[in-house]
Amino acid sequence: MDLIALLEIYSDTHILTLFGVLTGLIFGFSAQRSAFCLRASAVEFARGQMGPRMSVWLLAISTAIFWTQLAKLMGIFDPSQSRMMSVTGSYSGAIVGGLLFGVGMVMARGCSGRLLVLAATGNLRSVVSGLVFAVFAQMTLVGWLRAPRDMIAGLWTTPGGRNIDLIHAFGLPPETGLLIGIGFALYAIFIARKNQISVTTLFMASGVGFAVAFGWVTTSVMSSVSFDPVAIESATFTGPSANTLMFLLIADPVLDFDIGLIAGVFIGAFISSILKKEFKFQGFENERNMRRALTGAALMGFGGMLAGGCAIGAGVSGGSIFAATAWIALLFFWIGAVLADWVIDQPHKPVSRFVKSHLNI
Repeated sequence: MDLIALLEIYSDTHILTLFGVLTGLIFGFSAQRSAFCLRASAVEFARGQMGPRMSVWLLAISTAIFWTQLAKLMGIFDPSQSRMMSVTGSYSGAIVGGLLFGVGMVMARGCSGRLLVLAATGNLRSVVSGLVFAVFAQMTLVGWLRAPRDMIAGLWTTPGGRNIDLIHAFGLPPETGLLIGIGFALYAIFIARKNQISVTTLFMASGVGFAVAFGWVTTSVMSSVSFDPVAIESATFTGPSANTLMFLLIADPVLDFDIGLIAGVFIGAFISSILKKEFKFQGFENERNMRRALTGAALMGFGGMLAGGCAIGAGVSGGSIFAATAWIALLFFWIGAVLADWVIDQPHKPVSRFVKSHLNI
């Protein structure tokens, strides 16, 4: 049965939500099995290592780039029509928001996507941190933090009312994105061999990237056949987390891709943890640990919304379509995380001793 036939039976909303669930299931299951985490990769890098977490992250983003760019070359998906590319991008938002998000994910010990995956495995620290993240994302979207977000985002924006496609902007051949994806994948495999990472882990890491491409393609196809406007989007957790929070709080909630995505990730990670016998309830070790995690979650909520996406939304999904602000945000995710690790988690560094003594973190 094709999509048009399904639309005659089910509503656009239900099918779009189903696509969100499927994208989330693939992402959640794969992320839990591979321990995919940008924070862990950035911490390895900050400590002069190119270890297993780095290879997992590189393989995930390379797979996302490869399949997304292949879909583009085949005419299945047009990135220029996506939500991220069709609105004005903010360079200043990507820089400031990226730094805040990077610091926040080190403090919270996981980016927003990782928190959701861990929450599904019984990690109550991640449940609480994820709720704080969603609240601050919602506050930044429509609440008290909207004014500072708009002020910072408006300082430096992309021209012409649209984001910028880096491949097109530099006049590169259309196949460039595909080749970059292959290059990243080869480097990831090289690192994986040095660290003796199993084929299963690498396969699951590539599943994270495939989920991103799957989201782009399914929403794009849905947009082409639906009578109602459909946003072309993929895996991200800042906006969807805020939307899911409101979905659970209002009297007349509306299903969409975002709601399905969050539910799918949680279910996929939960199933994986049960099958691997890794489901285990965990809480905060102490008050200091809790204060640190909740502060980090708040920084991620504001920073992710300001940057135009989280470590997944901008870092992987946005990176796979070569949106200019996404790659800038990704760069500053890394910078913020590396600086935070140096300052907070490496006590042998003089700057760390100074900050800890004055801020008690």
